[in-house]
Amino acid sequence: MQPDRDPHCEKVCFYLAPLEGITTFIYRRIYREMFGGMEKYFSPFIAPVSRQRFKKRDERDILPEHNEGVPLVPQVLTNNADDFLFAAGCLREYGYDEINLNLGCPSGTVVTKGKGAGFLAYPERLDRFLDQVFAGTDVPVSIKSRLGVERPEEFLDIIRIYNKYPVHELTIHPRVQKDFYKNRPDWDMFERALEISRNPVCYNGDINTCEDYHRFRERFPSVDRIMIGRGIIADPGLLRQIRSGETVSGREVLVFLERLCEAYEQIMPGEPALFKMKEIWSYICRNHPDGVKLWKKIRKTRNLKEYKSIICLL
Repeated sequence: MQPDRDPHCEKVCFYLAPLEGITTFIYRRIYREMFGGMEKYFSPFIAPVSRQRFKKRDERDILPEHNEGVPLVPQVLTNNADDFLFAAGCLREYGYDEINLNLGCPSGTVVTKGKGAGFLAYPERLDRFLDQVFAGTDVPVSIKSRLGVERPEEFLDIIRIYNKYPVHELTIHPRVQKDFYKNRPDWDMFERALEISRNPVCYNGDINTCEDYHRFRERFPSVDRIMIGRGIIADPGLLRQIRSGETVSGREVLVFLERLCEAYEQIMPGEPALFKMKEIWSYICRNHPDGVKLWKKIRKTRNLKEYKSIICLL
């Protein structure tokens, strides 16, 4: 039986992974106030658009006044070095001292444009891109990467490219793009990457329970940086349990969700706020004892009044 608490977890840095549409500044702020424990929070990706500007939604998410007290690392999605350097300059002006490059997003709409994990299919272009980026900015640049597009072995060539540059931190999600979030993370290839990498390595992928964490630490005790995304959305108290062995009550999770809903309503009243809550509940219900029936009820709600009438009975 695995212990509830890792006695060495105080030596591990935990990061909140970026999930598009979910881990926005509202989620990050309320999560940090109620649960905390994260050394870094990564924003959902910012994609610079034509004429070198940010979308208003993206800019709002990374404004310093919306992230006060949150150690945020903005993430940028692009395959154009000039656009990345433009973003780096703007983010430096906002006061950020690290920028993360997204080379992991498996979405088809992103990959077909040669961005995210799709950029990994063009190693020569990626090498030229990184050469321009590291020559053109003094802002520390970290990378979040998958193993490749189709085969894990692709990463052996990709990591040699990363090794040419002073990557501030390399977060490896050991799946290929074709996996999306299916199949198991390839720990064998992650182990090889640890041996090869000249840059600090962070792990990301399927840490959804304390048992997952303990299994990972048993095999990789030297890895002291772990990024968690979907596991935290499904169980906001997961990190507290890892760090202290203390479980979070169902009531505390409901208060967290109530605060989220109130904050979303203030910014996006009505249907958009309901959509946000449904998206989060699609993860939360995975851990609920009556999750299948509850999710069916929540999914069918047509407005916030219906939604709240269900939640108030829990």
